[in-house]
Order: sequence, then structure tokens, then C-alpha cells
Amino acid sequence: MAYAHYQKGEVSIQQTEIELFHSIAKSHEMYHSFLLLLLELKNFAENRIELRKQKKRPSEEDLNPNMRFVENGFLMQLAGNEALMAYNSKNGTPWADQPETIKALFNVVAESDMYNDYMTTEAGDYDADKRFIAKLLEKVIAPFESLYTIFEEQSVYWNDEVEFVISMVVKTIKGFAQENGSAEALLPEFKDDEDRDFVQRLCRKTLVNQKDNMNLIKKFTKNWDFDRVAYLDVVLMQVAIAEIVEFKNIPINVSLNEYIEIAKYYSTNKSGVFINGVLDKISEHLIEEKIINKPGKVSK
Repeated sequence: MAYAHYQKGEVSIQQTEIELFHSIAKSHEMYHSFLLLLLELKNFAENRIELRKQKKRPSEEDLNPNMRFVENGFLMQLAGNEALMAYNSKNGTPWADQPETIKALFNVVAESDMYNDYMTTEAGDYDADKRFIAKLLEKVIAPFESLYTIFEEQSVYWNDEVEFVISMVVKTIKGFAQENGSAEALLPEFKDDEDRDFVQRLCRKTLVNQKDNMNLIKKFTKNWDFDRVAYLDVVLMQVAIAEIVEFKNIPINVSLNEYIEIAKYYSTNKSGVFINGVLDKISEHLIEEKIINKPGKVSK
């Protein structure tokens, strides 16, 4: 949000807010798209099994197929998930007109060692089924390049968001509980109105106080060649400072840890350590100047 705002130059805060919420909506769409993609693969496998049974001269394998994948406990639960079905009924699926993509992806899945190892294991372990689908998504499905042509047509933001969205889908898979059945909750776009307000306030405070926060960052990176500091690291620190100052109820360490994790996703390998060190010093300064008085120790 802040990164795009600064890169574009003369853009109003209001326009940046609009783009921010549009980006969040698109991420939520992509989240559902990956969940629906898992069901498309299941449906493809089921249809293939039925077609093979209908051969004029079906083999023993055609008549007695390995049902391990199509009877995966997590996929069967997901197929009946009320929230996902409601979303699909309202918004449709990006895969409806992509049979060749689904076929090609399933072939990649079926040829993977991970899939073949799974197909030889005994059915009935729900947790093992979840772990397999989560790992399959991360290691086999997500790297499949043809998916991203479809995502690119839907959103200009897909390239920046896809890793985060996949992590949220994996979190959802791991969080499913068999006993919840079809009522298992999916991740909402916002938890509630307070969550949406948080996003809006953080955006505004980051952009409005950009000059002051930049001065703070420069002050506590004076021993660094500032021109060589990753620009995204600087932006992340600006957002972090806005959160630390503006949101009195969020402990300092919670904010620090959050932006360290974000840096691991989006910036350089050393960014987490660098950001932690700088924000530690800035937080101490803000406390000493009585600009903040917050719960939680500053990490050492």
C-alpha cells in the first residue's frame, strides 16, 4: 500500500485507500480460488475414474481404482463446506472455463513423488490427509506456472500477493477440524468492522506521517549507507512506526514481530534482523520521549 503510493508519486491518500481495499478484495478472491482449485482436481480425478470404468474393455485397475485421493478426508469435507459453496454460488469459479489447465495440473500432481507416495498409504488418517493437501499445494500446485496467467487476468496484484494467499490457504487447511463438518469457517476478508477500521487508520497514519517517520528511520540508521538499505525495508518500518504510535493497545513486541515476519516474505534475507534492530531503537526513543506508553517490552 505505502510502497505503491510512494512509487506512483502524485497520488492522493484517498486513491491509495481505494486501491488498498481493492487489493484486499482481490486477495480474498484468490484465497477462494485456490480452495476451489483443490476441488477441481478432486472432481477431475473422480470423472477420470468414472470414464475408465466405462471403457469397452476396462482393466482390473479401471474397475477397482485407487480412491485414496478422491476420498481424502479434508477434500471431502471441503467439498461440502457451506461457506465455500455459498461463495461459489455467488461469485462463480475462475476454473469453470479452464479444463485444459485443470487436466495439465492434475497430470503434474499425479506424476509427483508426493502424490504417488500418498496413494500407497492407508486411508483413514484425517490429519495425514490435511498434511498431504497442504504440502501438495505448497510444493506442487503453487509452482504450476499456467495458473498465474489466469490470476494475472483477474488482478494486477496477484504477483505480490500469491505467497501470502497460499500461506493463508495452508493455514485454513491445517485449521480444519473433522468434527466441524460442513460448518467449518473460512477466513473472512475482515474479521469485523474494527479490523477494517484498523487497516484504514494504519494506511492513513503511515502516509500522513511519512516525513516524520522517515526522519526517525534516518536518525537510527546513521551508521548505515542509507542509499543501500532496501527500499521495501524502509517502507515496512514506516508502517511499523505508524502502528506502534497510533494503536495504543498493541504491545510493541507484537508489532515488531509482525513486521519482521512480513519482511521475511517480501524483502531480503537479512531484512528481518535489520528491521528488528532499527525498530528496537526507535521504540526505545519513542518511550523515552513519552510519545508512546505501551504494554510489552522492547526486545533485546
